[in-house]
Amino acid sequence: MQTFGIFSTNFDHEYLTKHYIYINEKDESREDIKIDINDLKRMLKKKSKSVAGTIFLYNPTISPVGYDNNSALSEQGFDYDGEFKELNFNDTINIFSKSIRDGYRGKLIEIKYLFNLNKANIEPTPILEELDSDLDRYYSTQFTRYDKELNYHDYLTMSLNGKFVYFGSGHKYDKHHKEIINYAKNIAIQAVKLGKEVYFTHDKNYDADECIDIAYFLSPLAAGKIREKRINSFKDSFRTYPPTIQKLK
Repeated sequence: MQTFGIFSTNFDHEYLTKHYIYINEKDESREDIKIDINDLKRMLKKKSKSVAGTIFLYNPTISPVGYDNNSALSEQGFDYDGEFKELNFNDTINIFSKSIRDGYRGKLIEIKYLFNLNKANIEPTPILEELDSDLDRYYSTQFTRYDKELNYHDYLTMSLNGKFVYFGSGHKYDKHHKEIINYAKNIAIQAVKLGKEVYFTHDKNYDADECIDIAYFLSPLAAGKIREKRINSFKDSFRTYPPTIQKLK
């Protein structure tokens, strides 16, 4: 697997505004056939054929090859030139690389995030208060703390490529962050309205239909005793093309 993204910055905040993973085809020796940035750009000119679907996550913590997440990219001399860069793997991409294989080879999957802010551990933090406040202002003329276009999705005009949307964006939202909850719900409901097939992992707390209405989607990444269960559930989802809805056992 390879992964590519575009980073942008505004007012000292860093955003991952475009992100794709590529599931490599194999040569006769079963080695990955790599693509480069030019290959990626050619594929993106024909998204209807090249993009299999979309995976929605919470927010990114990832860096371009040659850089790391130990400090801001600007402090490492990164040039925000608006061009795609090949990215390092993180824990989530490692899970994807072991799970998304046959049936997806030669295809791109777009990775979208509820929040494009490229920063570790934003939940729970004071940042969530700022995000919630931003979303309350989003459809007004008021200024927001984080860039409206770089950090958020306008669900009414949101573009989703490919046949399916897999939501792994999480399920734990503080009840007083009502704008974040509504934001996540609207994105999920809009995906259905756009005619996309929606997949995710859920548990016994809610049935599948309820999960879409309340944006209850278990992340493939977890800690502790449930880590392997979440990973295995994600793998089970992507054993087929398109994926399937899984109920955590």
